[in-house]
Amino acid sequence: MNDERKNLWEPSIKWIKSAEITRFIEFINEKYKIKLIGGKELYQWSIDNIDDFWAAMWDFGGIIASKKYDKVIEDLKVFPGTKWFPGAKLNFAENLLKYKDDQFAFIFQGETKKTELITYENLNKQVARLAQSLREMGVKVGDRVVSYIPNLIETPTAMLATTAIGAIWASCGAELQASAVIDRFGQIEPKVLFTVDGYYYRDNVFDIIPNVKEVVESIPSIEKVVVVSYVSDGKPDITSIPNAIHWDDFLSKDEDPNLKFEQLPFDHPVYVMFSSGTTGKPKCMVQGAGGVLINHLKELILATDLKRSDVINYITAPSWMMWNWLMSSLAVGATIFLYDGNPLYPIPLRMFELIEKYKITIFGTSASYIHHLMGIDAKPSEEYDLSSLRIISQTASTLSPEGFEYVYKRIKKDLFFNSISGGTDLNGCFASAIPILPVYSGEIQGKSLAMKVQSYNDDGEAVEDEQAELVCEAPFPSMPIYFWGDDDKMTKYNAAYFDFFKEKGKNVWRHGDYIVIHSDTGGVTFWGRSDAVLKPSGVRIGTAEIYNVIEQLPEIADSLVIGQQISGDIQVVMFVLLNEGYELSDELKAKIKKTLREKTSPRHVPKVILQVPPDGIPYTFSNKKVEIAVTKIIHGMAVANRGALRNPESLDFYEKTREELNKQ
Repeated sequence: MNDERKNLWEPSIKWIKSAEITRFIEFINEKYKIKLIGGKELYQWSIDNIDDFWAAMWDFGGIIASKKYDKVIEDLKVFPGTKWFPGAKLNFAENLLKYKDDQFAFIFQGETKKTELITYENLNKQVARLAQSLREMGVKVGDRVVSYIPNLIETPTAMLATTAIGAIWASCGAELQASAVIDRFGQIEPKVLFTVDGYYYRDNVFDIIPNVKEVVESIPSIEKVVVVSYVSDGKPDITSIPNAIHWDDFLSKDEDPNLKFEQLPFDHPVYVMFSSGTTGKPKCMVQGAGGVLINHLKELILATDLKRSDVINYITAPSWMMWNWLMSSLAVGATIFLYDGNPLYPIPLRMFELIEKYKITIFGTSASYIHHLMGIDAKPSEEYDLSSLRIISQTASTLSPEGFEYVYKRIKKDLFFNSISGGTDLNGCFASAIPILPVYSGEIQGKSLAMKVQSYNDDGEAVEDEQAELVCEAPFPSMPIYFWGDDDKMTKYNAAYFDFFKEKGKNVWRHGDYIVIHSDTGGVTFWGRSDAVLKPSGVRIGTAEIYNVIEQLPEIADSLVIGQQISGDIQVVMFVLLNEGYELSDELKAKIKKTLREKTSPRHVPKVILQVPPDGIPYTFSNKKVEIAVTKIIHGMAVANRGALRNPESLDFYEKTREELNKQ
């Protein structure tokens, strides 16, 4: 592990002056007659004055409401369960469709096959037509509308039409297996399903009509299935799908109907988000329209420095909360670049080719993508004109310090690297960027504004400069309002977030991430999920500590580590995916162990190292390694919901390996 946290970037005076967060500081200084200077003072003020911060964000973000709120928050001490902005009436889609001009709202690229563009004016018209069709078929406020569809322009169009009429939206990407879709949508009983004939991946066509048929036949609440033609020439045969109709036939024939936005309370449900479902049936987290909106505005404008002139992209799919996050860029009036397919196809630097072509200014990606580029020693700056690119945002799994350095060395020296972390649960971040502060290798710049984040040790004490549990000590607007199907006492909700530190006398949200808060910089380093922490001889080790070291070796393409219970202790077991041309020899095993011993500690050294086949490291659809599922398999426990994985067949290897490990 690279222990030295290097200062990689300092914002210039010009950058600071033009940053949206600087404008916000000036705004609140004027509004509240205070004299804040800089990002650190802003953060402290935001957690000391949570209600004032969110009131300012409401005004600064330009939230459209037919009725203003009576107060910002009912009671900060009621956690969970307090009400935000009671009395307010607004509509989520109306806030995302405030622009109606000829600027592009979306640029779509479907791998090498299809390109499509739509202006804000035409997007508004399409949403109006679709909303009218939904109303005419009887969709009402509170009904559920879902999508099983790739990252097409029709997907956000359907989401906007749904939320415009006050219905609740949930989505799954087309890459999910039918069983995973049924596990999710079956719980919330949707009335309408938007879907597609298929999708492209590495230019291969994947027909999902049989999957759609299985989903619809398993969920009797679905009254209408609207099918987009994407991979077919002309209209595909959809007669096998009950209650199916083509998109073009469903769309209202009135080409410019009046779009009436239902005015609803701040906490009216807008999204149902799903947990990964790798350890049981997915949790259905219901999120309020106003909370998601105001939190996304905070993160997009203040933390991401998003402006109307930007073209923003994130490598994501509708299965992941980053899709929802990206869609809120419409509220700022930016252009969203949608990409569907393999971001490494047909060439590894495909995304940089598109950044040059479409003048993308903000590029969002994952740690695994950056680590892959490092592994092949890619040099994007030498091959493409990246002059438009001013920000790279990164999330999903933890990025190594060397990954931060790679961005500045090989991609671009003079850009803002914006590492963020949070979760589906809050549709946002607990740790994020403060664009007027320096960037240090291996560190997210700081705690998210107005989020009272701490790290607690096992005794429930707030600590810095040591690994501990991420907690939040105060309410925030984008907390889930409830879990679908929970009881009146919110038993599942409290068990998920609030019960963990109750016995220590602490009423805090415990997120399940293992972090270090650095006292010198205020930055945050993530070390993996706390439920996947390794404890050999009682010493707690975050899995990212091992990944950050081992995946720098040229022989290693990817890796996964778990703790195996042996004779009352835990032994570290490592699985490695090797780059082409290498084999797991005794020499390589010795090199791995020696590297970990020298760069971390003897406790980090695995007792067992095994090679996995190609695509043998299991991942969720949000690019997170699935250590818990492998741990369960190795200990002889069943893993449900394999369809929730991007590559469920990878688990077969671990089933076969269990006996071998037990012998060792």
